[in-house]
Amino acid sequence: VAVIGGGLSGLSCAKYLADAGHEPIVYEARDVLGGKVSAWQDADGDWIETGLHIFFGAYPNMMRLFHELGIHDRLQWKVHKMVFAMQELPGEFTTFDFVPGIPAPFNFGLAILLNQKMLTLGEKLQTAPPLLPMLIEGQDFINAQDELSVLDFMRKYGMPDRINDEVFISMAKALDFIDPDKLSMTVVLTAMNRFLNEDNGLQMAFLDGNQPDRLCAPMVESIEKKGGHVFTSKPMDRLELNDDGTVKAVVLRDGTEVVADEYVSALPVDVLKRVVPEKWSTMPYFKQLDELEGIPVINLHMWFDKKLTTIDHLCFSRSPLLSVYADMSTTCKEYADDDKSMIELVFAPCSPIAGGDTNWIAKPDEDIIQATMGELARLFPTEIANDPAYPGTMAARTFEGGELPALPDGAEAARSRLYRISTSQPPPRRRGTGLDRTSAARPVRILVSADYPR
Repeated sequence: VAVIGGGLSGLSCAKYLADAGHEPIVYEARDVLGGKVSAWQDADGDWIETGLHIFFGAYPNMMRLFHELGIHDRLQWKVHKMVFAMQELPGEFTTFDFVPGIPAPFNFGLAILLNQKMLTLGEKLQTAPPLLPMLIEGQDFINAQDELSVLDFMRKYGMPDRINDEVFISMAKALDFIDPDKLSMTVVLTAMNRFLNEDNGLQMAFLDGNQPDRLCAPMVESIEKKGGHVFTSKPMDRLELNDDGTVKAVVLRDGTEVVADEYVSALPVDVLKRVVPEKWSTMPYFKQLDELEGIPVINLHMWFDKKLTTIDHLCFSRSPLLSVYADMSTTCKEYADDDKSMIELVFAPCSPIAGGDTNWIAKPDEDIIQATMGELARLFPTEIANDPAYPGTMAARTFEGGELPALPDGAEAARSRLYRISTSQPPPRRRGTGLDRTSAARPVRILVSADYPR
């Protein structure tokens, strides 16, 4: 069986094919495995991840895979709660805490009721009725909401606007890197239904190290131990068809023809759309691909020269520009550092297609970094140093009436989504900042990566 694509889908497919006695052969275009969870090591020895990834308790197939591979101990489970930055109180956080022993979905309801900082009691009571059909009618009700955006659904069922500001914006950006007015409510309800029906559905775990070694390598070992094969740097060029429209061969970019009994596509939708043969493109099944569109997202790694006061958990930033973030020096065993922080964060929405006002994906990395530093100065108001190199950090540390400072417009699209700052120079003297000059942190190295349809 030829499996095209070496992401988690392709590798897990090959693993279970090998378990069933077949001979899978995986062909991955890049020189790294993992797809959306791929990572690579740079010249300094740091691991650069494609994106910030966590594993939920509501991922039964993934949990089963970890157990079958004997690597379930590589998941670092965090306290069962959700952590939100407080928009009006920079530097402070609030949580939805799940009480042990309370079954789903009551544990989620109780977690919301116990939180006194995000929603009023009246807003909580107004939110519950529109969501009850999801629990009672299940997927039929969920699928019927596909023509409604999150905002349309809220207005139809009379949910308070603040629910969007306090909860749904964070949820939409975390699920699909997109604002609620662009996201189908079916996506949100499908996720909620899964999370709310499992006692530990919303409990989160971080992998204890880099994905290639800690997750992908055991999958490859399992595949090859049972007679399968995994190849990297084998990009696909096209599909050759027989006269009856069935697959004759997969032709790789180097001219190699791969002939198999069966073929599996484990390609991202944007790549799949490019390689679907013209003969298939008008078939109703493949015609549906025309309606699917990739959403770009930007991921940043930021190394700081001092340890920030962060939480051992995934944090919802509730920022206009940022989605979720985590201090990987705190949450991940391999990246642990007691003296310095490495913040990994998701910048979204980053283009108009995702609901943003600015096409950040086309801007130079310097602009993205400037905007991000301005947002981080709000999240860590007493710890991010005022630094003239990053004008966003020079603004008043408050959310009240304060917009991001004007940023220079990028005259051309970035040629590369990779950017690094490294300095051994001492930080400039800071005056009148109100910060503790001995503890204020500044970035010593920044990396920006983007994932978008190519």
